[in-house]
Amino acid sequence: MFWLKSRKKKKSLKLSRKARKLVTVTDMKSTVAEQYRMIRANITFSTPGQEIKTILVTSSTPGEGKSTNAANLGVVFAHEGKKVLIIDGDMRKSTLHQTFKTFNNIGLSNFLTKKISFEEAVQETFIVGLYVITSGPVPTNPAELLSSKAMDALILEAKKTFDIIIIDAPPLLSVSDAQILSNKCDGTLLIVNAGVAEKEVVRKATAILENSQATILGVILNKYVAPRSKDYYNAEHYMES
Repeated sequence: MFWLKSRKKKKSLKLSRKARKLVTVTDMKSTVAEQYRMIRANITFSTPGQEIKTILVTSSTPGEGKSTNAANLGVVFAHEGKKVLIIDGDMRKSTLHQTFKTFNNIGLSNFLTKKISFEEAVQETFIVGLYVITSGPVPTNPAELLSSKAMDALILEAKKTFDIIIIDAPPLLSVSDAQILSNKCDGTLLIVNAGVAEKEVVRKATAILENSQATILGVILNKYVAPRSKDYYNAEHYMES
């Protein structure tokens, strides 16, 4: 039986500069928010006959918007009525707790080292139906923990309770963490900063995922500008299969 302990939030808690913008909350009718809903639909219909429950979100290099995308995708899935869990798998540079104004004194690293239970690791957010597992204290061996049987157990437990599990992972070319996690998830989304990311870098990241036998659901082009009639609109997120 899954249950959550209510946690009192400190009044002094402030949103950090590292908090990712939740446009799907602050401007639900915007073009960008609509793009996230389109991506949600693309994910749902990307693999006919196969249910997608665990989604890895990563990028080639830092600063391409993977954490922003992971957070906003979690929100739009929750808005659809799904019970969603976002896991901060970036234990080296965590941001999830700042985006959703939760705490990071315990989290993924504590669970993987068997210091807390699954129920203790899960935190409720201000979005109905959306829960998070923050990264927890920075461990000395993130890659080893992510490749452990404890991580497999966490995903298995999460699948029993949640409809969608999104894992925010480190960039592929920085460390091996995302490569390890991609093999454990039903599908992977690669975030690419349009106009900035080099083609060769993206090719290397794609090759890493293919070598890991990951199912690549598609590529989300961040800050992509697409034509519409004679005008242009800032469709910051666009997914290509």
